[in-house]
Amino acid sequence: MSKLIFEKSTPGAVGYSLPELDVPAKPVEQLVPKELLRGDLPLPELTELDVVRHFTRLSQKNVCVDTHFYPLGSCTMKYNPKVNEEVARLSGFADSHPLQLADETQGMLKLLYDFEQAMCSIFGYDAFTLQPAAGAHGELTALMMIKAYHFDRGERARTKVIIPDSSHGTNPASVAIVGFQPVVIKSNGRGNVDLDAIKAALGPDTAGFMLTNPNTLGLFDEHIMEVAELVHKAGGLLYYDGANANANLGICRPADLGFDVAHFNLHKTFSTPHGGGGPGSGPVGVNKKLLPFLPSPRIVKKGKKYVYADASPKSIGRVHPFHGNANIIVRAYAYISSLGGAGLKQVSEKAVENANYMMERLKKYYYLPYDRTCQHEFVISAKWQKEKYGVKALDIAKRLIDYGFHPPTIYFPLIVEEALMIEPTESESKATLDEFCDAMIAIAKECETNPEIVKHAPQTTPVKRLDEAKAARELNLKWSPK
Repeated sequence: MSKLIFEKSTPGAVGYSLPELDVPAKPVEQLVPKELLRGDLPLPELTELDVVRHFTRLSQKNVCVDTHFYPLGSCTMKYNPKVNEEVARLSGFADSHPLQLADETQGMLKLLYDFEQAMCSIFGYDAFTLQPAAGAHGELTALMMIKAYHFDRGERARTKVIIPDSSHGTNPASVAIVGFQPVVIKSNGRGNVDLDAIKAALGPDTAGFMLTNPNTLGLFDEHIMEVAELVHKAGGLLYYDGANANANLGICRPADLGFDVAHFNLHKTFSTPHGGGGPGSGPVGVNKKLLPFLPSPRIVKKGKKYVYADASPKSIGRVHPFHGNANIIVRAYAYISSLGGAGLKQVSEKAVENANYMMERLKKYYYLPYDRTCQHEFVISAKWQKEKYGVKALDIAKRLIDYGFHPPTIYFPLIVEEALMIEPTESESKATLDEFCDAMIAIAKECETNPEIVKHAPQTTPVKRLDEAKAARELNLKWSPK
C-alpha cells in the first residue's frame, strides 16, 4: 500500500465485511492474470458510516430544480412533477423494447400516436416526427426537410437561410451543417425583426428564415404576420425555433402565424428532466408542404390498431433510432394529460405574469434595453453597474450564489451589453420571485457601497471564483492529491 494520504482516510478503518469463503481457496494468481495484479492500489480506509456521510454531504452541495430557483433565461428550468416520473417507470413503458413487434407494444405505440395528435392540436401542425433527441437536433431535422423540399422543386439555388441577430447560437450552426449559408440581420429598436433588413436579404436564393417568437429578448415580434408574408412571397419557408414555446401554450399557435415547420423542446416546455447533457427531446411539426419529407418510420392508426406507416419516397429517412427518446415523451404526455388544454394555457399565462412582475421590480435598479411588455423571460443589463462601479454581469451572477440562487443566463443574447437573461417559469411562487428580486436589488446596492465584495464573489462556496475560460477548457473532474 502506498503512502498516498486521503483527506478522510484513517489507517485500519474498514467499511466492509465479506462472508466466510465457502469454496476451496485458490492463489489469486490463478484467478487474475499476473499483469493485472497491483499491490499498491491507493484506496482510502474508511468505515461504512464515513463513506455514507461523505457522499451524502457532497450530494447536499448539488444545485438542482428540486432545491433551488433556476432563473436561466431561454432554458425554461421548470419543476418536473413527480407524477411524470412515476408514469415513466411503469413497466409497460420502461420495459418495452423498440424491436418488439407492433402487436406486442400497442400501449406504447398508442401513447406515441396520441402524443403526436396532442402536439398537432397545441401548435397547429399537420404532423410531427418524434425522433429528434434535442432542440438542436430538431433544428437540423427541420432544415434537412427544407432543403429536401426545395430540391424536390428543382430550386437548388436556394442556399441562404436568414437569421436575426437575437437568435439562439445553434441556429447558424445548424444552417451551416446542412450546407446552407446563414445570413444574419439586425433587430430594430423595439427588439423586432427589422423589416427593411429582411426585405433587403430576401431573394431567389432564400431557402428560409429561422425565428424564435417570442425571441431571446423575451419579446413577441410585432410584425410576425408581415414577416411570414414576405418570406413566403420570396419562395422561402418560415422556421420556428420552439425553445421559447412556454409563453404560447393555448394562446397562439406557430402554424397559425405562418411558420411552416417548428421544433419544440420537451425538456423545456413540457417539463421533462434536462441539463447535464440530457436527456432531451425535440419533436418537429410540419404543415402540408413538408409532410412528405418527414423522417420515417411514423405511427398511424388503422382501425383499432397502431402500425408503422409505409415510408414516403420523399422522406429524409431516419434521424434517430426508432422513435427518439421515448421515455422522455412518456413524461411529456403525462404532463399534457394532467393539465389539459385549460391547464396548459394557465402555464403560459402564469409564466408571462411572473416575468413581467420581476421585470417591473428590477428595471429601477438595472438597465432595461427594451422597456415593453415581455413574454416568458426578459433581459436586463449590468451596463449601469459596469460604467459606474466596474461591476460586470459575471460578478453579479457570482454574487447571487452567496444569496442562495442559481445565476441567470449571462452575456446572451449577444446584442445586449452585459446581459442578464431571466426566466422565472410558471413553477415559482410570488414569495420565491420576491426573494430573488430582493437579492438582485441588494446586490445592486452593494455595487454602490461595496463593489469589491461583488467583484470577488462567491464568498460562501467551497470553491471560490474560477477562471471561466480555463475551467471550460481544462476540466478537473477527479480528486487528486496536492
